[in-house]
Amino acid sequence: MKVLVTGASGYLGGNLCRALLRQGYSVRAFVRPTSDVSLLGPASATHGRDGEGSLELVYGDVNDLPSLLVACSGCQVIFHVAALVEPWLPDPSRFFSVNVGGLKNVLQAFRETKTVEKIIYTSSFFALGPTDGYIADEKQTHPEKSFCTEYEKSKAMADKVALQAASDGLPIIVLYPGVIYGSGKLTAGNVVAKLLIERFNGRLPGYIGSGQDKFSFSHVEDVIDGHIAALKKGRPGERYLLTGENASFVHVFNVSSFITELKQKALVSHPFVAGGDIWMDISSLLSNYRKASSDQSSVYVLRHQWAYSCEKAKVELGYNPRSLKEGLGEVLPWLKSLGLIKY
Repeated sequence: MKVLVTGASGYLGGNLCRALLRQGYSVRAFVRPTSDVSLLGPASATHGRDGEGSLELVYGDVNDLPSLLVACSGCQVIFHVAALVEPWLPDPSRFFSVNVGGLKNVLQAFRETKTVEKIIYTSSFFALGPTDGYIADEKQTHPEKSFCTEYEKSKAMADKVALQAASDGLPIIVLYPGVIYGSGKLTAGNVVAKLLIERFNGRLPGYIGSGQDKFSFSHVEDVIDGHIAALKKGRPGERYLLTGENASFVHVFNVSSFITELKQKALVSHPFVAGGDIWMDISSLLSNYRKASSDQSSVYVLRHQWAYSCEKAKVELGYNPRSLKEGLGEVLPWLKSLGLIKY
């Protein structure tokens, strides 16, 4: 089976490509000409059992329909992982052109390509909206009363496009990962690793949030397993939360201290930091919060809770997320091996 992976050079997309190759799938990696593909390995290399898996690089852009049509040709499955995940952009319209327009192009490419049988679309927990005081499941849609960031708004808009496509009968499965963490690229999509680096190097002066914030943390390997399970077992038209343990970032730091047996200076709550955005670059935390000042909407993310249940994915896909203790027990030695933290 030949599968197309958009966003193949990214944190999640790259991990997905490697996992698919290990399982013997023929993978067509859709990347931009400027993308760093070094972690994907050489094109046309064979991987997996009996050398069944092969990697092919195809260059293009999700905003360019003709290049998508070329990439989709001959593929049976599209994993649409590509997304613009940034804390802030001077031109917020880019979030919508990539995250909404890109999905629309993928759906159009499906309609014009006769071989594709299934679309697996990677959304985000942000697309469902906050869950202040309760734990949400796949029945929730974004209330759209307000948005903390332009990224959140773009993912909510894209979610509506995906659900309409499902209603129209397209064989699309929508997946909603939580805050993804694990080894791999230190991109904006791997915010937990970036925050751990800052914390262990003494550069995180205060709470990220009030300490009562709540997010659902998903180890990248579990999210990848969930994607492949969706390919094998997922029902077209359905939505699946690929989330994990619901906890605060303070809890993440406390568990990390317990694992490493390292006593760290207590975090001090700071009113402005308590309004910070987890997607802000660490540099903005440490240099007068300049990006946050440029984008006032981003300060509200951590004033909400974002807690979700993955019970449906457990039952239907066999999804089995690891605990934060187990996941961080793997991430921390990896960061140490790179010389990024010491303990």
